Amino acid sequence: MMPDETSVRKAVRDRYGELAQTRKARESCCGPNLNASGTAPVEASQVYAGCGSPVEMAGIREGEIVVDLGSGGGFDAFKASKLVGQSGWVIGVDATPEMVWRARETAKKYAFSNVEFRLGEIEHMPIDSNSVDVAISNCVINLAPDKSAVFHEAYRVLKPGGRLVVSDIVAECTLKIDPKDLNAWTECVAGALPEDEYLNLIQNAGFVDLEVTGETQSCCSNGIASITVTATKPKTG
Repeated sequence: MMPDETSVRKAVRDRYGELAQTRKARESCCGPNLNASGTAPVEASQVYAGCGSPVEMAGIREGEIVVDLGSGGGFDAFKASKLVGQSGWVIGVDATPEMVWRARETAKKYAFSNVEFRLGEIEHMPIDSNSVDVAISNCVINLAPDKSAVFHEAYRVLKPGGRLVVSDIVAECTLKIDPKDLNAWTECVAGALPEDEYLNLIQNAGFVDLEVTGETQSCCSNGIASITVTATKPKTG
């Protein structure tokens, strides 16, 4: 039995609210080399907690509208802004007020005029339907108690033909942890689903052309792995 959703959401907000006020990123054995991704401001890199590179996998083009689900300090949003250019737009959505405030301050400091950050849950995004070209997410959906709702929301906000690209944590085997352990939830372990179950949720939301584009990498010794998945919202239907 997992803890109730309210407890999970509060634990996640508390942990990442604290992270937003520090200058040390969450330790992760799955994260990419930050030094290899030098296109985001240092303030965003300091609180980066990803497990893949969805921006690089998304094929983002100039003029597109991108939404980052669980944008945190804005690391991926700022990277995407370089690709969409001044004719495009990037929206970061995050449920942690401290992260949103920090990302907004960073955007203002570095004069990012094509990025905005909105406070909201990724299960209930403050974004119009059929308004976004690309939806990305980086090691966040595993934190959501209702992952099905997240993928349905991503489907809703995407335009027909829009693309979903997510990097996330999945379980390689039966995890030997207490599912009620809130700390394990905030560390992206307790909420990890088996890969097949994770992909089924994306497909059940209506997406097609699912592909695991990132190599699955075993993480530490706790039975989890990182993957990157791409999918498409059908152009019709």
